[in-house]
Amino acid sequence: MVRAAGAVRPRLARAARAAKPRFARFARATAPQLARVTRPKTWQYTAGAATAGLALAAGVVTAAGPWDSTGQRTAERDRAIALERTGGVDHGRGSGGSGTTSGAPRPAPSADSVLAGLGDDSGGVPGGAKAAPTAKALADVLGPLLDDPALGTHRGAAVVDLTTGKRLYGRGADTALTPASTTKIATAVAALTALGPDHRLTTRTALEADTGELVLVGGGDPTLTARKDARGLASLRTLAEKTAAALKKRDVRKVTLSYDTTLYAGTETHPIGVNENLARVTALMADEARTDDSTSGPVPRVPDPAADAARTFADFLERHGITASPPGPSKATDRADTLATVSSPPLASLVERMLTHSDNDIAEALARHTALASGEAADFDGVSAAVPARLKQLGLPVRGARFHDGSGLDRTDRITAELLTALLAKAADPDRPEFRPVLTGLPVAGFTGTLTSRYTDGAAGLVRAKTGTLTGVNTLAGTMVTEEGRLLGFAFLASDTTDAWAAQNALDRLATTLASS
Repeated sequence: MVRAAGAVRPRLARAARAAKPRFARFARATAPQLARVTRPKTWQYTAGAATAGLALAAGVVTAAGPWDSTGQRTAERDRAIALERTGGVDHGRGSGGSGTTSGAPRPAPSADSVLAGLGDDSGGVPGGAKAAPTAKALADVLGPLLDDPALGTHRGAAVVDLTTGKRLYGRGADTALTPASTTKIATAVAALTALGPDHRLTTRTALEADTGELVLVGGGDPTLTARKDARGLASLRTLAEKTAAALKKRDVRKVTLSYDTTLYAGTETHPIGVNENLARVTALMADEARTDDSTSGPVPRVPDPAADAARTFADFLERHGITASPPGPSKATDRADTLATVSSPPLASLVERMLTHSDNDIAEALARHTALASGEAADFDGVSAAVPARLKQLGLPVRGARFHDGSGLDRTDRITAELLTALLAKAADPDRPEFRPVLTGLPVAGFTGTLTSRYTDGAAGLVRAKTGTLTGVNTLAGTMVTEEGRLLGFAFLASDTTDAWAAQNALDRLATTLASS
């Protein structure tokens, strides 16, 4: 411990010096309002994420590495629950491999408590926080940055006050551009609308009574895991153990094994073709068909995820005394008896994971489940119809928007900056707490997910945003807390960029400047 302390002391000192000026500015800006508060509000905790994050960066993160992927959200959730116990969405811990727990999922904070302003209701501004920046002020600071040639030939921008939902700034906001992975924000809202935050994806086994065939039925859960430590996800090992126990009760020790992927329709191959960013889109897979122990990011995938998962399942059955034939594709009939099930964490948790890690496999799965819940076929065409229909149902501006997948990997997708900020505003609506995971799932600048290595100087902890990158496309959409304590939503889209690194830096400058406005 002494050696470790000596090794990190210089970095602690540097981090503390870097954090001090912003800590002081934030304290001065919020001290008057905080003094009027008689009881802490959840929004104060969220709005103080920058201060808390920078303090932790100086005192803990430097020694132990960046926060884990859910660390900040876990802290936010636990504090909100302790203070209010409102909401009803489980944003954090999974339910165990089988999806069954001794109690209901713990509730998460409702959007109104998270977004309440600081202090009283003086000045006609919700929550008493200082007024939001004006359109002219934003145009003065953002305009020159949007003119940066690094942002290509087509760009769109919009900024909204998430407390009021009012548009503060727009430039090309109604121009539909390629959104890349910011598409996942729309996918998340559509899925939560269609299915609800508590919905779980279930994988099951079924026994055909007349033939003795055992069918592993895919439920479209890309987070189903074969790993020994399931970490709260649905476990293929647990399903095998339960299935073996049920078979033994029937005095069955040998089965003909098959697998059923008919929940989904159409081609399993994404329009981009074979790609390390996602597996074939199938209703049955284990660990996203990854060929290594990774849990996020690009990696080669097995060529047939369903067959691979079924073979792994057969091995697990063997360990429990059940001999299975080499598996092949089939379909469970209505007469088959369900023997065992395992369920994913609630949809709220899947949405958070999808957004934090830009998980394409979860995105495509949620898009297909949205199609199914909307009466459409669970294929790419069904997604194209269901997602905009669900957004239109919410009164969102979908004109010009096109969704050909759920992940944003399809270059023919189109979204406007106006729609992206409207989605964020809907997620912040106090009357729609079911959309809260869209905000809590956004990566935290300098700490989590796809923003871990960005904003290490400037807006670390202040910006929470979904990134998007394709060749010639760079996008960024999310939320931030200004120095005046206002919570803003923003979307910046750039197309026909020629230098991805320069474009990314230009987007980061926009977000950092907005945070200090």
